[in-house]
Amino acid sequence: MGAFDMLRIAGSSLGFHQTWLDTLANNIANVNTIKPTSGSAFQAQSVVAQAQQGGGVEVAGIAEGDPTGRLEYQPDHPMADANGYVRAPDIDMATQMTELVMAQRGFQASVQVTKDAQETYQSALSIGRG
Repeated sequence: MGAFDMLRIAGSSLGFHQTWLDTLANNIANVNTIKPTSGSAFQAQSVVAQAQQGGGVEVAGIAEGDPTGRLEYQPDHPMADANGYVRAPDIDMATQMTELVMAQRGFQASVQVTKDAQETYQSALSIGRG
């Protein structure tokens, strides 16, 4: 594998991890989104990864969570139905935060690979100049 392959693979990884981070941020921002029981709950999203031919990763799609969410008894909420229930998203914050750490670490690792490849190119160019 050449250094250009390293950069291509690291670049694909950066793009994937950025999408994953954006998706997790959206889920976390909407963890307390309340909807009326007549509608769907906020659907948490998760990124579906797919290996690229020749190395690398790409976003194959975005999967959405359960639209039924969970019913919560909040009779004072303006969106509560006649029985006092509202629809909340079924998002587990512990899972979201764990995935957030994994996505951050993956992004950081990809940045480091990119930096290392750049240093390798700089060293090779300086040998050619010397």
